[in-house]
Amino acid sequence: MSSAQNPTQLTITRPDDWHLHLRDGAALQAVAGDSARQFARAIIMPNLRPPVTTTGQALAYRQRIEAALAQRDDLPAFTPLMTLYLTDNTPAEEIVRAHESGQVHAVKLYPAGATTNSDAGVTDLLGKCGKALQALERCGMPLLVHGEVTDPGIDVFDREAVFIERVMQPLRKAYPGLKVVFEHITTKDGAEYVRDADGPIGATITPQHMLYNRNAIFTGGVRPHWYCLPILKREVHRQALVEAATSGNPRFFLGTDSAPHARGLKEHACGCAGCYTALHAMELYATAFERAGRLDRLEGFASFHGPDFYGLPRNTDTLTLRREPFVIPEEVPFGDTSLVPLAAGESLEWRMA
Repeated sequence: MSSAQNPTQLTITRPDDWHLHLRDGAALQAVAGDSARQFARAIIMPNLRPPVTTTGQALAYRQRIEAALAQRDDLPAFTPLMTLYLTDNTPAEEIVRAHESGQVHAVKLYPAGATTNSDAGVTDLLGKCGKALQALERCGMPLLVHGEVTDPGIDVFDREAVFIERVMQPLRKAYPGLKVVFEHITTKDGAEYVRDADGPIGATITPQHMLYNRNAIFTGGVRPHWYCLPILKREVHRQALVEAATSGNPRFFLGTDSAPHARGLKEHACGCAGCYTALHAMELYATAFERAGRLDRLEGFASFHGPDFYGLPRNTDTLTLRREPFVIPEEVPFGDTSLVPLAAGESLEWRMA
């Protein structure tokens, strides 16, 4: 392979993370720097306890993120892009207020019970959230969708595909102008739907769903640090996600869904869902793109497609990755405990300069 095909260094426009969990308090202090090191901006998930349901709460949370990062003098500038947590009772006026703030950039749909801290989520999207959806459509503010049904009769590996039929298609038929991000897609069904659908739609793809299939959860025993929701799927779905992410299609963009949980809460009788990838996100994505033979398309996916969809300017500074061994730490500090990064102990060929 020539040096052009096998570069020793890769410099791209500084990327953004369009799906990130930063938590709050000591957890926020511990993890925010990992994202700021790599990304210029990030869409911040609102599933705190209690959830971020008002513009005032979102702006206060933004201040806490900025305060946590202000304690560090070794980081480039980082802008948190805030979101609201949609509930059955979110008023249209709150959507308008959020949009007018200039600091809240999207509203997040969690079907009630779908994932971590989703118990306050929506129970009937079209039946109870009509006015909020109309306001979103008028404002041009994206609805970020955790695309899984929570019907206990549906197999956990099928919940995304069923969501497309039961929720996504009726939603977009009722509100054809609504900008929708199908977050952390995990299936061939999801990738093909976003690729082929009419209207304003995009999707984020995580590094874990590009690099691993569901066997990773069970290799050598149950490995809780590979457990996330939506759960890893079959190899055919992983391959479809790699094809979508590396296709150059602007509907697909980077969203880590990095979700920090204390080690003890992952290695637990009822372990938490979420993979921590903020520490080494760009190294993981570079690995996935290089394995697909499409490293030249990483910049579009990581740096261009997301801001273009959200109507924000592209970044002007750069990030450089070098081809040198990087062993993922076994654990990293997390307040008064620790957390385990995805693929801890494994070696990658890329390291951020």
